Amino acid sequence: MTHFGKFIIFKWVSSNFVGSNKTRLSSIVSLFNIAENPRFYSTKRIVQTENGESISPVSRTEAQAALLEYLYFTRNIQFTDAENMSKNSPHFLEKLLAKVDMDADIGQSITRFLCFHPINEFEPFFESLGLKPHDYNPLLPRDLMFLCDDGLLLENYHVLCNYGIARSKIGKIYKEATEVFGYDYGVLALKLKAYEELGLSQSFMIKLVVCSPYLLIGEVNADFIKVLEILRKQGVEISRIEEHLSEKSSYDWSKLLSLLNLFGHAGYNEEQLGGLISQHLGIFFEDSVDRIYLLIGFLLKFGSTMNQICSMFLQFPQMKFEEFFSNLRNCFLFLNEIRMEAREIQNIFCSDPLMLGSCRLKKPNTLRLALHAADKRMCEVIQENPQVLKKWVMGSKVERLQNLILKSRMLKTKFLLDLGIVDDSNEIGKALKVFRGSGAKIQERFDCIVEAGFSRKDVCGMIKASPHILNQTKDVLEKKIDFLLNNVGYPVSYLITFPSYLNYTTQRVELRLAMYNWLKDQGKSLHMLSLSSE
Repeated sequence: MTHFGKFIIFKWVSSNFVGSNKTRLSSIVSLFNIAENPRFYSTKRIVQTENGESISPVSRTEAQAALLEYLYFTRNIQFTDAENMSKNSPHFLEKLLAKVDMDADIGQSITRFLCFHPINEFEPFFESLGLKPHDYNPLLPRDLMFLCDDGLLLENYHVLCNYGIARSKIGKIYKEATEVFGYDYGVLALKLKAYEELGLSQSFMIKLVVCSPYLLIGEVNADFIKVLEILRKQGVEISRIEEHLSEKSSYDWSKLLSLLNLFGHAGYNEEQLGGLISQHLGIFFEDSVDRIYLLIGFLLKFGSTMNQICSMFLQFPQMKFEEFFSNLRNCFLFLNEIRMEAREIQNIFCSDPLMLGSCRLKKPNTLRLALHAADKRMCEVIQENPQVLKKWVMGSKVERLQNLILKSRMLKTKFLLDLGIVDDSNEIGKALKVFRGSGAKIQERFDCIVEAGFSRKDVCGMIKASPHILNQTKDVLEKKIDFLLNNVGYPVSYLITFPSYLNYTTQRVELRLAMYNWLKDQGKSLHMLSLSSE
């Protein structure tokens, strides 16, 4: 049975049952609810009005019916609008019930009250659109009480409803783009059509208007069009963008455009930018653009370069950016709470931000008890092998610290002795302090250098000459070797005579190389200098 049919029957019953028959009337009203939801028990809690009186589900239903009657028959508001206002404005209804006698017949009491006390119709109207009282109170017109006095508001409201936008979502549009509801007749429909002419479907537009209401203000938004062009150029379908749009979020397309341009100017080529967008489209539509800017600033402050940050995003794990950002922030707070030195925190964040963002660490107090260790001891273990943080995440069983230290030292000692980097056990203690990371990680870095085209004997000699080259991650070593070959133009064999090159940042090498090229152009340099002299 339709809502209108039930309402007409309710009106007929109301006019034919009076006095003692009101009990039967309440039963009939309840019958309509039972017919649509056939349960033999109540699932709704008893609520209270502002003055503390309880409101039963039956009383609420009668109050809604009385409000519907007033709005539809007395105020001549469209039935669908009146029904939505009566059923989806609980705060207004409670305020109304607080002004009538709860012991008498609720429906009659409200009807009688409304005859002599006209309401501000904008209150239940705005609440039925999904706004809370604290949201709509500042938006209430100062000199109007009746909806019919604002014809443009109702006209634009009906345009959005007929377009397919849920009434409960329109409140967000009104709050963020109020001037849209003052458009003259036909203007709003033309604006929606203008966006559709860009190749956007109606379902996409419904989501877009809810999450970015300001796009309906003025002409077609230029920043939005540019973002669409970039995404389409990278092969992203409109349907994929629609999947990632959230009506609960609010998007600033100018910031998103600036972010995409930043990645484009910071070192991404077309292929890399396309890979980032294609693989991690979700991070741009999680309402997290501001957090991405915060993360970039955070890492830059710790000494990371834009190239390193861009590389991090290319390897971004399959997780929500908000969760990643929260983990990274909590890792910083954790290291700060255990009083790790700022320089050491900087080194850890620069070397492996992806690992830190993937770890949801336990609380410091929990780890102090589980590890049987003080803050200083935990700092030493983390500095020796930051990967240990993976074992201290929520839900994991934490081993006592002594066991972890022994395992790590045994692996590193075996590695150093097997390669002959140290000659006897007396030098082991000094070597263990020089090499950072677990035995497995040091072995991985060693193998990385060997795979570049060296013999194991050559690499051992390089490490003896410059031990700190093994304190860098595999990715960093690979990039520096690639830069030496493809940008500087030196053969890889030069590293045998000057392994300390791997300790320099690529930025420093670029500056030294630029100075060398300038000297050569001035005719003041030799034809070929050694790598160590640049």
